[in-house]
Formats: sequence, structure tokens, C-alpha cells
Amino acid sequence: MFQRWSDLLFLHWSWPAEELQAHLPSGLTIDTFDGKAYLGVVPFFMRGIRPRFLPAVPWLSTFQELNLRTYVHTDDGTPGVWFFSLDAANPIAVAIAKRFFHLPYRHARMRSERNEGITYHSKLPGHPAQRFRYQVPETTREAKPGTLEFFLLERYYLFAHDPKRDRLFRGQVAHPPYQFAETTAAEIDEGPITAAGFPAPSTAPVHQAASPGVHVDILPLERLR
Repeated sequence: MFQRWSDLLFLHWSWPAEELQAHLPSGLTIDTFDGKAYLGVVPFFMRGIRPRFLPAVPWLSTFQELNLRTYVHTDDGTPGVWFFSLDAANPIAVAIAKRFFHLPYRHARMRSERNEGITYHSKLPGHPAQRFRYQVPETTREAKPGTLEFFLLERYYLFAHDPKRDRLFRGQVAHPPYQFAETTAAEIDEGPITAAGFPAPSTAPVHQAASPGVHVDILPLERLR
């Protein structure tokens, strides 16, 4: 399918690799940069979602999404993203993603305001409301290979797990390199981390960045086992 990821905020904390590894299925290993593992919170907007050869449907194709992620590699060294949670405002999209992509989507009430930046709201049932305030810079650049930014942003595979059958999947995404800039969000919420069962971080994010977004081509899932 095709989609656009727009107005992204990337928040990353350094996190104990062994703690993250304990939440992964077999076949995946935590990826590190200079010996450090990372846990990321990424609020953004999904736009223009459509299957190949079909038009976008307004009531299904545009909504907010918020994910909690880390970075992994397979035994053969293929790097990618592992999602601990993906919260989205569209219940139909959540059901489709859980059924066909084996990803841990959850339906959340979400809204946003735009006034000298973005105020981003999310509310999961049974959890406190979450809020982020940030701006997407107008002046951006691409990440250089070998940098922390490249390690965090330029990931072209995602992994998913079907726990009932213990099946591991890999999905490829294709998009131009992110145009991004370092930023400092006016308001950060740790709710996605604690809602996934992790302790609240004791420090501020070690890296913050924002991007206007990219157009993305999502390829079919490949079963690894």
C-alpha cells in the first residue's frame, strides 16, 4: 500500500538493552549504536493511505498515530524497527493492521490543534491522557550514514510477531530519506512508555528531531519462520 507519514516528532531515550531484549521474540536482537540501545516515542499523522491501484478513502485514509519503538536486527544482520505499541485514532485501520500485519495496534481517542506548532493529544482506555507540543522545522537536512540520526531514522524494515503460532514476519518500507532537524519539544509525555509496561524514564530524551514527512510504499509481509 501507499501512505504518507507527516509532521513526525522523534523522541529517543537511551535504554538498557537487556530490558528491551526481554520483550522481543526469538530471532530478533536489540540493535545498538556505540553500545547503546534506544527506546523511541513517535507521534505523527497518517495521510492518504490506500492499497495499490485503489484511491484513498477520506474517512479511512487519514488519522493520527503514535508508536513506541526500538531498533533490532535479525540473525543475518538485517536492521529494522520493532514496535511495542502503535496507537491510532481509526478503529477500522487498527483492526485491519492487527489482523493482516500482526502489529500491536490499539485504538485511542486522538486529536490535534495547530497554532504556532502542533499540540498532539492521545487517550488510551484505562490510561491517563497524553499530550505533546512541538514544531516541525522549516530548515531540514538528511541524516549522514554512520551518525546517530541515521541509525534512528533510516530504517527500511519492520518486524512483526504472531504469538499464537510463533511466526515472525518482516515487512519492507520504501521512502526517500527523511528531511529532519533537531528540535526541542515544548511538551513531552512519557505515557506511551509506561502504558507499555516500562518504567518512566528518569531523564529527558537524549535525542529529539522532527520531520515534515515522507511518502511511503509498504511492501507485503515476508514470513521468516
